[in-house]
Amino acid sequence: MNPERTSAGPILITGASGQLGAALVKGAQAAGLAHRAVQRPAFDFDNPASIAQICAETSPSLIINAAAWTAVDAAETNQDAAWRANRDGPATLAAYAAEQHIPLIHISTDYVFDGSKGAPYIESDQVAPLGVYGASKEAGERAVLSTGAASMVLRTAWVFSAGRANFARTMIEAGRKRPELRVVADQRGTPTAAPDLAAAILRIVALIQRTGWQPHYGGIFHATNQGATTWHGFATEIFAQAARHGETAPTIVPITTQDWPTPVRRPADSRLDGQKLAAVFGITLPDWRDATRRVIADMLTQPASAP
Repeated sequence: MNPERTSAGPILITGASGQLGAALVKGAQAAGLAHRAVQRPAFDFDNPASIAQICAETSPSLIINAAAWTAVDAAETNQDAAWRANRDGPATLAAYAAEQHIPLIHISTDYVFDGSKGAPYIESDQVAPLGVYGASKEAGERAVLSTGAASMVLRTAWVFSAGRANFARTMIEAGRKRPELRVVADQRGTPTAAPDLAAAILRIVALIQRTGWQPHYGGIFHATNQGATTWHGFATEIFAQAARHGETAPTIVPITTQDWPTPVRRPADSRLDGQKLAAVFGITLPDWRDATRRVIADMLTQPASAP
């Protein structure tokens, strides 16, 4: 099959148990999009044979790879697993996509940067990851793009959703137990709602299906909600929205990164510039505050024990 057109096969969505994967599945269902959603153990980057089997069974027309090792600190003590999940597995998927001449959309992260620029990062800025997680994701980007596949890398940041473990849910649950929370106030970035990111990706998929793959669709793009804040600012907005649903907000104390040491240093300012995504695809994600309002409203209608 020529990459300039798409086949009749379904979309293959990997990492379906994660925040973004779940949002992609929900969006694909709502759109009536033929798809197959896979996750561990049936699809496991630690088991290369499972990758080949799923691809052979599915014969997809396009792959969205939302599977990854995302535990930043744990990557330092599980380096082999992180590299398999973030570099080797995506490389295998990209090689299959290149062989079958189908597009691949691969999800990456703001953690490929060290946060020292002092301004939003554009796609061509020099990468400088601070730990194994960021380094393995950056290597995965290069591996995917070097296969010759019709591939697109979407870097995103601070992903949150209503139903999975993430910063927003952690804050809500911690706020129910403690009257005061200490939250880092000197790291800047953009909270990105999984449903908004999934909607953007599925708009790209729809465009590819209409036009066939075009060369300018390839390469690296940044995709986050609009605006920026700190973790402290994000927490403050989370509780402001939660209060509208009857939650009692704790006192949120701003602290520095030094006050909350972690095994891996986080980027101090990992804002991503989304102008290229807007220019090529006409896509601009909503403001992070609007996204927070919607996600918190959704979260507080679900059981607190949601996975």
